[in-house]
Amino acid sequence: MLIARSTQEAHLYMDLHACVCGAETFERSHRLEQRDGAMIAVYEGVCPQCGRPRVFEFRLSDELPPAPPAFGGREPSRIIDPGEFMWVSDEAGTDASLRLLNTPPAEQRRHREKAVYALAALEEVLKFLPEGADRIPGECFTSDRGRAVYRKDPSRFERRWLQDGLERDRRILAGIDSFSPPAQ
Repeated sequence: MLIARSTQEAHLYMDLHACVCGAETFERSHRLEQRDGAMIAVYEGVCPQCGRPRVFEFRLSDELPPAPPAFGGREPSRIIDPGEFMWVSDEAGTDASLRLLNTPPAEQRRHREKAVYALAALEEVLKFLPEGADRIPGECFTSDRGRAVYRKDPSRFERRWLQDGLERDRRILAGIDSFSPPAQ
């Protein structure tokens, strides 16, 4: 059974796993069940494109889930690989960057949430880096999408690159906060 560290992680997993027809999203209902002493989150819906039922079940981690936008605690995900998290970070970060470039500084707060999401996904990538290692091992990439991202540029999974990326993303957020503070 899939083990999710948070609701955020479960939703991302579902978003990353399209229906067999290719539709990526579906309206989900959600319920919790107790099974053999474990809490199970069940998500169900119907594919809007082909009408197939979609069901995902996640055993919830025993660890207290982190507050959004974080996907999990200190341990790496067991259901989403580092390449998938990098892909999510790239997608959200590119979208946020393009929007920020076309928004006056005083209004950039509108796009902060997307930038925070990109940063949270990049922080997840770093959790796959073993203590003392300079790069994430290739065997951590278990999905087709994750392996494709890794093959395209393995250097992006080196400690130096990841730390530089985190610093960059944090500077972007600090810039948003300084030019477009929250409404009082």
